[in-house]
Amino acid sequence: MRRFYNDQFEDVDPEPQKPDVRFDAVTGHYVYLTIDGIEYRVYYEESGQGIPFLLQHTAGTDSREYRFLMNDPDFTKDFRFIAYDLPYHGKSLPPFNYPWWNHEYRLELDFILKFMDAFIEALNLDRPAYMGCSMGGHLAPDLAYYRPEKFRAAVGIGAGLSTSQEAVSSEMIDSLGFAHVNPQVSILYEGAANESIVAPYPYTTPNSRREVGWVYSAGGPGVFGGDLYYYYFDHNLTGKAQDIDTSKCMLYLLTGTYDPGTPPQTSQALADQVKGSKLIFMEGVGHYSMLEAYSTFKKYFVDVANEIKTLK
Repeated sequence: MRRFYNDQFEDVDPEPQKPDVRFDAVTGHYVYLTIDGIEYRVYYEESGQGIPFLLQHTAGTDSREYRFLMNDPDFTKDFRFIAYDLPYHGKSLPPFNYPWWNHEYRLELDFILKFMDAFIEALNLDRPAYMGCSMGGHLAPDLAYYRPEKFRAAVGIGAGLSTSQEAVSSEMIDSLGFAHVNPQVSILYEGAANESIVAPYPYTTPNSRREVGWVYSAGGPGVFGGDLYYYYFDHNLTGKAQDIDTSKCMLYLLTGTYDPGTPPQTSQALADQVKGSKLIFMEGVGHYSMLEAYSTFKKYFVDVANEIKTLK
């Protein structure tokens, strides 16, 4: 036995080589927020320095979607990016001192607005910029309409006046509910379903497509479906969007030409209602531009970022 071990390890270097280590630019924090009498332990990540810039994830996911942007020195030299996980998402666990399991999770506009108020106040942010995608994209014009005094600019990736409820059949809602009740279905269904709405090859890569699926597969039961309540029903600026004042909160719209969730004409209808807003169509991009094709997204976002630097 001793001979075996000697033969196996006699050439092993007693001083192992140091691994090739590098650190990410992003740091994580927790903040406690009380909303409607319930305390939430909210996780957020940040990187960079300069103008505060809030980043909102899509339905059922978390702040990981912005990891490429938050590690890009071309932007972090001028912006303090802050990507948060809404309660029930990512590392923001459900509230500990509240029987959340007795209630159906459903995201509503009123809660999001109160969350934004509390988060901005807690971090003592002075008129930050905002960007969100999909569900978060819809929130951009909502913030410009309901909270213009708190934001210098709002960027909506895949934003519209509303989402057509005709696209949501009873069969789809039933299937979403089943997917959230059955964890085996949920993991497979949500990842694959959301991979299907990124841009086709060669505009995206297998790596990026799979990462979209992975992030969507990690959500809590019922959270994706609950977020869709806001996306499909509670966000509706029809008859209101024309009152958005872009001199108070500038509104930018970035929409992918391959986005089936928010086709270009949907964002165009919103832009037509908001005087002074800027609409940019991103060629060869699907629903999750900042994650599925970051290099393409960056080419369009850079002009928006440069303009935001001039706003107060």
